[in-house]
Amino acid sequence: MIPVLFWFLISLVIYCYLGYPVLLSFIAGLKHRPVKKAVREPSVSVVLSVYNEEDVIERKVRNLLALDYPPAKMEIIIGSDGSSDKTNEMVKKFDDKRIRFEDNPQRRGKMAVLNELVNMAQGEIVVFADARQDFAVNAVKELVANFADPQIGCVSGELIFTPRQDTQGATAKGVNMYWNYEKFLRKQESRIHSMLGATGAIYAIRRELFTEIPPQVILDDMFVPLKIIQKGYRAILDESAQAFDDAADSPREEYRRKARTLSGNYQIFAMFPGMFDPFRSPIALQLFSHKLLRVLAPFLLIAVFLINTLLAGEGFYRGVLFAQIVFYGMALTGALARHQKYGILRLVSRMCYIPYVFCLLNFSALVGFLRFAGARQESAWEKAKR
Repeated sequence: MIPVLFWFLISLVIYCYLGYPVLLSFIAGLKHRPVKKAVREPSVSVVLSVYNEEDVIERKVRNLLALDYPPAKMEIIIGSDGSSDKTNEMVKKFDDKRIRFEDNPQRRGKMAVLNELVNMAQGEIVVFADARQDFAVNAVKELVANFADPQIGCVSGELIFTPRQDTQGATAKGVNMYWNYEKFLRKQESRIHSMLGATGAIYAIRRELFTEIPPQVILDDMFVPLKIIQKGYRAILDESAQAFDDAADSPREEYRRKARTLSGNYQIFAMFPGMFDPFRSPIALQLFSHKLLRVLAPFLLIAVFLINTLLAGEGFYRGVLFAQIVFYGMALTGALARHQKYGILRLVSRMCYIPYVFCLLNFSALVGFLRFAGARQESAWEKAKR
């Protein structure tokens, strides 16, 4: 019985990371639903909730003002969530009729600010953005072209990490690789019906489909698309609408971000239980395979290791246990050598960064569960370090 349980858990882990992408590609090849994209220029409202962004806000506003979209059809609505630095005065110095600024002296949380900004929006299409990432000049045009298809309710752009190669450490390399893997899944899910969550830095929706976001929600970029899918529309990824960011090269920063995100996933599961019903939900398989199994993975890995120790008396299982110990040893080595740029330690870092980042992400998932279970994850966000 114990060997059966061992192989069942191993199978779930393998399916989560390898089997599901293969299955997804197969289904997408059979059930591809192309998007009827066409050039159009509806009115657009870009909404931006900010908190203490003095180091990036000026560049962000200039980036938005320089977008290739008719000025008469675009407005930029910025809401400050109790910023205590120079963010507010830096926004106010822009003299452009496209910019509308809401200065909230008290910090209320990102979701409250987003609700306010979307309610103010006059555009047919609402584009959500973050302060840190730059849009490609044609990003908004590419996003809105998808809404020529009446079945499309939400469109996510592609976030591209652009680290400097001379300074890129193991964390940044691993995060970039993981993000490419994640985008592959979203692309295939979009081909079938819908992705499960948008990229918070760049996504757009039909204004009439917006549902007010509860203040306790952590992930607006999952809540908003799932609500739109519930209404019978599709949420897709468009890789031609691009935003650019630096890949995090700080384990602490990546851990903090992923722990928050994965805690938010548990919250989403509790808010959308019907989405797991394959008879009612067009994304039930994706939600189980992509999101639920992913946050359960650290528990599966722990169980596999513990059960493997019980079976270590047999030669084959002893070899499997040894392989696990080597893998986790490589992860620890990768953590210790992640910033090495010269000599043998640089080679060690390159060999070990995949196990290292894999374990970092799974540890973040474990912490995310503990935060959700203890209701210790605040919905108000802290800005990421560049």
